[in-house]
Amino acid sequence: MNRAARLTAILDLLAEQGEVSVEQLVDRFGASAATTRRDLDSLAERRLLTRTHGGAVAQSVAYELPIRYKSHQRTGEKERIAAAASALVVPGQVIGLSGGTTTTAIAGALAARDDIADEGLTVVTNAVNIAGQLAMRPEFKVVVTGGAIHQRSFELVGPFAEQLLRGIRLDLAFIGVNGLDAASGASTHDEAEAAVNRMMAERARRAVIVTDSSKIGHPAFAHVGGPELFPLVLTDAGIADTQREALTEAGFEIRMA
Repeated sequence: MNRAARLTAILDLLAEQGEVSVEQLVDRFGASAATTRRDLDSLAERRLLTRTHGGAVAQSVAYELPIRYKSHQRTGEKERIAAAASALVVPGQVIGLSGGTTTTAIAGALAARDDIADEGLTVVTNAVNIAGQLAMRPEFKVVVTGGAIHQRSFELVGPFAEQLLRGIRLDLAFIGVNGLDAASGASTHDEAEAAVNRMMAERARRAVIVTDSSKIGHPAFAHVGGPELFPLVLTDAGIADTQREALTEAGFEIRMA
């Protein structure tokens, strides 16, 4: 395993477990203890983890892996959610896409549709990677919110983003989240991202949460909104029956892709 693949695998394991030890990583990936420590030090310098004496732990509540490090995680589930989201979009509409790997997959699903070419589609996004993904396709009008780039998620946040959103209307908004549960609704790791996501949803005729089932039942730091803002949730079949029932009782409509 080369170093780049090993670093990504370390981050994947850390995301699953919350902490890792040097001994565990040596056994799992076969690199020496010295090499493994250098790997952890390198990731710590990028603020992707926190070093401990014998290994590393995930960052605190505001922690989020950059898209380039997590875009390959749960790809099958995200592609199915993206296909279900794309099916809700009618050519000629104005849609909003927040940042995140699931919404990035939705952009890819929309770009693959042949029926959009005639009437086009307007996409409003605060995610610079999504804007770049769609900008060269003539059938898409891409509107970028403006704002300051969040270094970990590539999302534009702050008053400039909010100012633009106040002046527009959307037919549909697809909002990615870091957490969703019946009691606290949708949430993200960062309060600035939560504010932009909330406003994008408020400017839409219909706002939809798009999230893989690993985020359900695990509320994050900053509240985005409840079922009054997001009547529909698109997720995958990994959602537990108890979670689905609790969210339904809270007022969400759950659709599994």
